[in-house]
Order: sequence, then structure tokens, then C-alpha cells
Amino acid sequence: MGFAIPSDTIIKEMPSLVANGSYNLHSYLGIGGVDMNYQLTQASGTNFTYGVLIENVVQGGPASNAGLRAGNRTETILGRLYFIGGDIIVSINGTRVINNDALATYLEENTIAGQTVSLGIIRDGNYVNVNVQLGARPPIS
Repeated sequence: MGFAIPSDTIIKEMPSLVANGSYNLHSYLGIGGVDMNYQLTQASGTNFTYGVLIENVVQGGPASNAGLRAGNRTETILGRLYFIGGDIIVSINGTRVINNDALATYLEENTIAGQTVSLGIIRDGNYVNVNVQLGARPPIS
């Protein structure tokens, strides 16, 4: 088995790895989300077929502290249960977020724990900007 770590990531983490033997500044939002799609768009009553639908928010985490909302009702779509009615993240610091992968990539490449980011969200059909101070990603347990 092999894997690759982008050079940009190594360059960002190297000083901490050399000095401390670890890197603890991976940013963390504290959400569980799913990629928007046509079926979720219809069930949610929105026009956005891209973005990340927030299904749950970690209590006391960065998203919770910023007031981001999780899904509040369930819907079965194509045989899968979703929590809908939550905020939909469509941008971060002005960069369009098309799915979870794009959000995670942006966070890893452009942010560190403690930084404040501006999330563009869809809430109740309206576009809103919410500032979130990112936390440090918790260790894997």
C-alpha cells in the first residue's frame, strides 16, 4: 500500500514536525454533511444542486458555536435516510464549494486551526454569510 502527501501540505507542516514531532493545526468545522444533489434539492425546497448539506453539528464545536444549523427532519431518498432542513454550505471565503471533497480540500490547503473563515450558506432559502472560527481537528480515537 502506498499513499502520497501533496508537497504543499508537507511544506506547511514541516516546521512543526521538526520542532515538535507533530502537527496539530489541521482545521476542523465540526459538522457531518452530505453532497447536495438533485433529489436533495427537491426534498429541501431549494434551488442549489451543489454544496454541502449539514446533517449534524458537533455540540460545542466551531460550527455549533457559530450558529450553523443541522438537519431537523428525516427524508428517505433513493433508499437512503437523510437529515434535511439544515444549512447548505455553498462557499468558503468566496470560493465555491461544490461538495464535501471541495470543502475538505479547501480547509486543508488554505486554513489552520484558530483561523476565522466566512461561509456562504443557504438557510431557509436565503443566502447568508456566517463567520466561523475553526478548531483543531480532534485526534482519531
